[in-house]
Amino acid sequence: MHMVSVGYTLMTEQAGPRELVRHAVAAERAGFDFAVCSDHFFPWLDEMGHSPNAWVTLGAVAQATERIDLMTYVTAPTFRYHPAVVAQQAATLQILSDNRFTLGLGSGEALNEHIVGTGWPSADVRQARLVEAATIISALFDGGYVNFDGRHFRIDSAKLWDLPEKRVPVGIAVSGAQSCTLFASLAEVMIAIDPDPRLGQWWDAARTDSSSGSAEAVSRKVAQLPISWDSDREAAARRAHQLFRWSLSGWKVNAELPGTAAFDAAAATVRVPDVAEKIPCGNDIDAIVEAASAFFDAGFTDLALVQIGGDQQHDFFDAAADLLTALRSIQPG
Repeated sequence: MHMVSVGYTLMTEQAGPRELVRHAVAAERAGFDFAVCSDHFFPWLDEMGHSPNAWVTLGAVAQATERIDLMTYVTAPTFRYHPAVVAQQAATLQILSDNRFTLGLGSGEALNEHIVGTGWPSADVRQARLVEAATIISALFDGGYVNFDGRHFRIDSAKLWDLPEKRVPVGIAVSGAQSCTLFASLAEVMIAIDPDPRLGQWWDAARTDSSSGSAEAVSRKVAQLPISWDSDREAAARRAHQLFRWSLSGWKVNAELPGTAAFDAAAATVRVPDVAEKIPCGNDIDAIVEAASAFFDAGFTDLALVQIGGDQQHDFFDAAADLLTALRSIQPG
């Protein structure tokens, strides 16, 4: 039987660093295959109330866990982080985690990247910056001194002095044909949020073109599914609305909004039933399996669950064994 890979999301926007480390330990104990960690400077909404540094938190998680794979979901190496610094952080975390880390990259959101005061360019410019950043990171992972003089970034005699035994795998977030074509040759892992089978097809085609038909062209594909687990479905729906109403606007909107007030305003007309229609709420495992199946049917190999509510993780972990069994029984269509 085909076994899918099920992960847990360390959502920095809804829990503090100590709680996130405890959640990672609980996720490993519950049997999750991997844990992804968001990398934000702001939460999406004021009600979420948190945003600790992801890299410091993951360093602590690496020491507190033994088995579970780790991944940033995702880091933007283009504005508030320089790509050389991201490469150094990733290599260090790979060493600390005993080769359990994957570096997930993306082109970022104004919400987090505006803080450095360099403006927020068009999507095409953001993607061009990410291409250069990923190229720099890959070169630094190769070892030796790196010099790079690009349109957006410059590197002068940079070198990583502590490289892990296993090269850090790189994943890049995509949303359409253009991003798949741009990034597939620069990463081993595809990251996306929509269960669109065309994404994987575009990605694999681009990797095949860049690798001359290598078997490695078909790669790992990671997505994320928010849920609101609770024995009281109405309470779960209200919590999902309170904390995740922002998500219904879609990524093209979410990438452009500059602050929590803007997200609140954009979601002003979103009702509790609207959120409950999009996000599985309650303790119906079949409903979660149905939502997850859409991703696996679309060709994704890995799915990270987000349990909505920083203080609502305990009951979710208690139910994880049955939920994981059900999810791992999914046969992709």
